[in-house]
Amino acid sequence: MSLNAIAIPPKSGKPPTGLIVVLHGWGANAQDVAFLCSMLELSDVQFMVPDAPFPHPYGIGGKMWYDLSDNLTFGGDISTQTDLVTSRNLLTDWLNSLEANIGVPLSRTMLGGFSQGGAMTLDVGLHLPLAGLMMLSGYLHGAVSPQEVSYPPILMVHGRQDAVVPVSAARSARDRLSDLNATIVYEEFDMGHEISPLVLSEMQRFIHQIIG
Repeated sequence: MSLNAIAIPPKSGKPPTGLIVVLHGWGANAQDVAFLCSMLELSDVQFMVPDAPFPHPYGIGGKMWYDLSDNLTFGGDISTQTDLVTSRNLLTDWLNSLEANIGVPLSRTMLGGFSQGGAMTLDVGLHLPLAGLMMLSGYLHGAVSPQEVSYPPILMVHGRQDAVVPVSAARSARDRLSDLNATIVYEEFDMGHEISPLVLSEMQRFIHQIIG
């Protein structure tokens, strides 16, 4: 099992000076989020948008990083769920392979994701020497262990009217990671479970701050 991804080269036509990986949510796929890349003004950055490894049970073409329990409350610990562990290992190995394939080190690579993809972003990205993380309408899978090295800076954006992943999940993630001295930019907007123009503006600002 491996990850398939859409590669979007820099608009400048030059070799990339940075790399941004975007993870889709439950039931979506790489094509659903690839359009975001064209909406960000980042001419020297390459994007990689992978498909999750598992087929979504309810939709043709949809993918998932792991199956969601019907009683998921976003407050428990699902970090040892078998399909989640498989996706974690696949995504970690794939991210570590990108420098050899694209020529951009992890220190110039940013990882972001929406909803379940945002949860995967924190799950995997907190333990890699990435330039930064972006959690959009996401949540934590469970407890986060302290580590000796510093965490990458994190952008968290969530909608106050999110009826899929409650804003309390984002606030809890912010507070738990702040207690571990992570550097966090946290924003809430009057929106639902979506990536609005306001979110894109925050992403644009954060990316420029981190990798220029």
